[in-house]
Amino acid sequence: MAKIDRLGWADGMSFTSYGVRVGVRVNDSAILKDVIARLPPGSKPASFAVTDHLYSIIGSRAKPDSRVRRLSLGYWNLVRFARARQFDSVLDAFESHVQLTVAEYAPRRIFVHAGVVGWKDRAILIPGLSHSGKTTLVDQLIRAGATYYSDEYAVLDARGRVHAYPRALGMRLPDGQASKKVRAEEIGAAVGSKPLRVGLVVSTNYKDGARWRPKQITRGKGVLELMSHTVSARSQPELALTVLPAALESAQILKGVRGEASEIVKSILERVG
Repeated sequence: MAKIDRLGWADGMSFTSYGVRVGVRVNDSAILKDVIARLPPGSKPASFAVTDHLYSIIGSRAKPDSRVRRLSLGYWNLVRFARARQFDSVLDAFESHVQLTVAEYAPRRIFVHAGVVGWKDRAILIPGLSHSGKTTLVDQLIRAGATYYSDEYAVLDARGRVHAYPRALGMRLPDGQASKKVRAEEIGAAVGSKPLRVGLVVSTNYKDGARWRPKQITRGKGVLELMSHTVSARSQPELALTVLPAALESAQILKGVRGEASEIVKSILERVG
């Protein structure tokens, strides 16, 4: 840390997110606003003498007519998490890393990798990791009138209620590699604010040409499904095993492969309420 401290820091700030205290410092004051724009949803500026986690970011905005491309770096505590010629690549890595850090260390919340929408005052959870198709299904559901809550994390409190985590949707481009950020409001969706009880869990993956014939599984198996996608399952297993059964107390849990997301939206919404 002493070596990183000596690199020279021009500016910084601290914030709290779901009870996690995080500090950020940068080598150039001009880039701090770019870093702040990538903080997790619901982050609040704060002033701490000591933080739980410290991010150190070295970067600069290259001038359009300059051929010089300085190396940009990102450190989380003592660990380097990003190294790239393009500063935006370091920002992307920071955004993903700091969200995961908050999800891992939040003391009173459980973060499950899942898309979430609201329908008839109930939450629909779609657990899955990246590339599983959950964002595509969330997109189709909110276009059908559901309320947007998240395309990345279902945030559960001690009572098992789902809270909104309204980051921009990470929509993949046709090439399947790159993605773009789209705010839910841009596609006409309402964004949730109040916590909801879980009404339905849809555990599914896309398979070309598959027909949607889901099986309803037990609450116990549903807990295992969500546990496998819970960020803090290893670091806070007791909390997870308390919250997840409470979350599924009155929920239906479906599992099965699907074809195109647009083909199963009606079936999903009809299951709620």
